Amino acid sequence: MNWLIDKIKAGNDQVAVIFRGREYSYACLGEQIEKYYAIVKNRLMAGESVAIISDYSFESIALFFALYANRNIIVPITTKVNSEIEDRIKVANCHYRINIKESNLEFLKEGQIVPVHDLIFRLVKNGKSGLILFSSGSTGTPKAMIHDLDNLVDSYRNKKGKKLVFLIFLMFDHIGGLNTLLNCLSMGVTMVFPESRDPEHVACLIEKYKVNILPASPTFLNLILISEAYLRYDMSSLRMITYGTEPLPDSLLAKLKEVFSRVKFLQTFGTSETGISQTSSKSSTSTFIKIDDPNTEYKIVENELWIRSKTQIMGYLNSSMDRFTADGWFMTGDLVESADDGYIRIVGRNKELINVGGEKVLPSEVESVLFQMPDVLDCLVYSEPNPITGQMVVVKVLFKNPIKTSEAKRKITLFCQNRLDKYKIPAKVVLMSESEYSERFKKKRI
Repeated sequence: MNWLIDKIKAGNDQVAVIFRGREYSYACLGEQIEKYYAIVKNRLMAGESVAIISDYSFESIALFFALYANRNIIVPITTKVNSEIEDRIKVANCHYRINIKESNLEFLKEGQIVPVHDLIFRLVKNGKSGLILFSSGSTGTPKAMIHDLDNLVDSYRNKKGKKLVFLIFLMFDHIGGLNTLLNCLSMGVTMVFPESRDPEHVACLIEKYKVNILPASPTFLNLILISEAYLRYDMSSLRMITYGTEPLPDSLLAKLKEVFSRVKFLQTFGTSETGISQTSSKSSTSTFIKIDDPNTEYKIVENELWIRSKTQIMGYLNSSMDRFTADGWFMTGDLVESADDGYIRIVGRNKELINVGGEKVLPSEVESVLFQMPDVLDCLVYSEPNPITGQMVVVKVLFKNPIKTSEAKRKITLFCQNRLDKYKIPAKVVLMSESEYSERFKKKRI
């Protein structure tokens, strides 16, 4: 079928997946792929676009590889919001959607009247499989981007086998989640799929299955601290925590390192458009990284990180390529700080910069200072209009104990006085009763 599917089959009795308390071997996964492949090759034509309505499960990844073997265009969709499902199916011009009912497949044919997109036609003509992912933009219709799935999978071909247990936290329709999946399968390691992404449940799984590697977002890692789940479960099996998707304040990294003192912290980097790039952190206590991936080039243009990779998208189905230069550079929108030793630090997004009377404020810088306050559990810095300065710095903040807004404002101002320039100190404070984040466990900038 394919080198990776062949590698899965060769894994024999090694545990591939743990889900809902059940263990599945690599041999069992290979058999399930073949079972589903026999079904899909009789139901679907190569080149047809197919939506998988599921998050990670033993069955969903078996179906993913069955569709891959059948040369389909795969559209993983994890959202449970019906309107979002329908929007994505329409934008991707899906021929079918497949629901997984226990281990059975439910095929629902979609009405197709839109001509095949040129990019998909190119894949089909070359006998290749494709992958459609959607941007996580908070406004408007998400961008649908198409990858050459063969090219993406082949980037993992030379991975060496390892005996590790990964917890798959990032989602099935997220480039980071798929990177973890492909990386794990190419190395023949064990993957634990959580039933929910609740800190309590995740910590419980880490204890129960002696998880070694946890890829997660900074927001989720902070939720582990806030919940104090690490006090109720033995998480000493963890060897490495990888983090990405958003900047991690230095002070929050320091808190995490204090709790997980024996764990190596590695910052990852990637975009849906360019794939995940290999990185190395300066140290477990540093947010400076090197992008040292042979498949990736980068440069910094006016403090913005530009990427060009061998695994970047073919294009968008519903948007222009205006974030790509004519010679293939992708303008990430990530603002970086560079050091003399070749390391860089991602400090925020250019669209999130706050302009206070001509002075620029990075939300991550302010958040890093606020996380140093012993009674602050979480915070979110953003901008609001101001008639005098154009914009002002606003913070939503979660304190350990109940506090009045006026007192919170006073404490924050006093704490920041000698740590931030005056224009960076929050002019407005909004109290949170609990942490606020997106379904992908990222801060929701307003």
